[in-house]
Amino acid sequence: MSLNADLMELREEDIIRHYPAAVAMLDGFDHTPRIAKMSAAAPVERSPGISTGRRFRSTTPGLVTRSTARAEGVHLIDRIRDADGDDPLTSPMQASVMHGLRRALAIALEIGAEFSTANGLSDLKRANLQGALPADRKAAFSELLAAEAVAVGYSFANALAFLLAPHATEVSVDVGAADEVLTDNAQLCLHGVLWELDQKLATLASDDARLVAVVLAHAEQVMEKLSLRAQNMGVLAGFKDRSYRVEVDDLTLRGFTPATKARGTTLTMQFKKPHQVVGNHIAKYQAMRLSKMLMAYDFDRRLNPFAELGGFIFTFMGDGKPGTGKTTLIQMMAGLINDYCGAAGYAFRYQNFGIDNIDSYQGKSGQNAKAFVQNVLDPGVIGFGTIDDIDQIAGKRGDRQSSAGQQEVTAVFMEAFAGANTVVRGNCTFGMFSNYPENVDDALRQRAGARFLVDGPQTREDYIDILALLLGKAHVIPLGQHELFAAQEIKRAVAASFESHNRPHEDGLMRVFDQVRDQIGELDTIAKLGTYLKAIQQADERFTGRAIKNITDAVKVRAMDFELPDDWMENPDLFLFRDYDTKKAMIEELRRPITVDMVVQEINRYADSEFRYADKSDEVAIEAMVRDFGRQEEAKRRYLEGKG
Repeated sequence: MSLNADLMELREEDIIRHYPAAVAMLDGFDHTPRIAKMSAAAPVERSPGISTGRRFRSTTPGLVTRSTARAEGVHLIDRIRDADGDDPLTSPMQASVMHGLRRALAIALEIGAEFSTANGLSDLKRANLQGALPADRKAAFSELLAAEAVAVGYSFANALAFLLAPHATEVSVDVGAADEVLTDNAQLCLHGVLWELDQKLATLASDDARLVAVVLAHAEQVMEKLSLRAQNMGVLAGFKDRSYRVEVDDLTLRGFTPATKARGTTLTMQFKKPHQVVGNHIAKYQAMRLSKMLMAYDFDRRLNPFAELGGFIFTFMGDGKPGTGKTTLIQMMAGLINDYCGAAGYAFRYQNFGIDNIDSYQGKSGQNAKAFVQNVLDPGVIGFGTIDDIDQIAGKRGDRQSSAGQQEVTAVFMEAFAGANTVVRGNCTFGMFSNYPENVDDALRQRAGARFLVDGPQTREDYIDILALLLGKAHVIPLGQHELFAAQEIKRAVAASFESHNRPHEDGLMRVFDQVRDQIGELDTIAKLGTYLKAIQQADERFTGRAIKNITDAVKVRAMDFELPDDWMENPDLFLFRDYDTKKAMIEELRRPITVDMVVQEINRYADSEFRYADKSDEVAIEAMVRDFGRQEEAKRRYLEGKG
């Protein structure tokens, strides 16, 4: 795959030339803490040869200001060697951490050099050293120095987290926030970050596993702090928009995006073939098409043509009674994507968020949910994330029976699936599955752009097919008069399923539909369709503007109601390895026009699901009240009998 136009290759020789400066920093420097406080476990040191006189800093813009605080010697190499107590030898893990720190520092320093050259900061530095910096440029000089500090500090932490990630274990350490993050200039920023890392290693790194955990946790905190600082820095646009590639480490640094290695997950689930999913015709068809849609993602452009053209499903809700085939649908879709990615050589990452991710510790459930979302969103992989039994995992807001962890998860998913910062690239999809979708928070449920009704086998032919499928071949029972799996022929079954939605299925919606048609006739114009939508909203106030967006998105998906040829998946050169514009043009040629029937069917499909959820929710509430009334009457009877 070709490099992006905004991707710069960092040459290995340019990185290595910064090794001496990086080693010097790790070997020892003095730093006067300005914000953070020194840990009691970290002894104060003075580097040999350093004057004990009062320390001043120049008033030159961008350099440290005057401070009377005592400077502390930082010797990270020695600190890392001491992480395992009295062992005089350096362990392989300690050596890996040292090499990771040196490498990350060298990469960050080279990025700083590139940044300074690109925006003219190098010239201003030279003028400042010569005492020839114009007065009207001092403010710009200070601003650029701060921007360079942010870019270098973030690049260091980002590269460090990437390089040491393979050495991470299950051990986790709470290092607290990164406080000594100074942005006067790049060197001071690195000194502050390393000084605070030294403090945390002194108190928390008692063995190799905790050593790595502390370094990784501190790097993440530094990245978070600097990304917040960068939000109001306009001069950082060049850094945000530029990507840096380090080929030796397979590392790409993209602005303030955490770098991740494009590793897929090793799946051990039992995959299912499409013919093994009996019934569920629309859900199966949409899952098959979505699997191929994901493969159109362009790793160079980091965008999917389907996402740009409006036919991509980012989130969907699969609901149905227990035993109707939700797990089988997941196994089929994961299997298809896994096979397609295997043929194309793409990394595929599947992850499920289950009830075991809800933690009793405050904030941990939200962290687990964020990690799940970020892993699936990784633009370097094709991702498929599932949330099984979401009604048990994500709590309804205001529900006293929901735990704090469930409320945290709901907040994270709502922000991730349709928040202000949500970016749909088209490389991943999230599926929420539930037997009781009426128990899911209304706002979260409406963030599911598509609805997959998983209602299982329905017809006589479906039940014969599923019986034959599950019995297998270890029997001598004749099949009888039946064409096996003919009813599962997907195009015919899907066409019939869509046509069935020319009229609503739910009683409440059917009354609205008939009333509107009696008043205005056939729904054959946008004005009449809008009238129908307003009537639905009057019948169910939860039918809001988001519902209209989900319906129109579903209609656009229907306009893409074609299946990418199997040859395109099996032979990647035909489609997958084409450039973005070519893939987009090939897809546009297959696109169908939007018809009235499509719109009516999708309105009915979506509204049916909302009415179904509302009816179930109301029925559950009524049943609960009936039980409560019955308990009250029984309690009164026993109370009166006891008094008598």
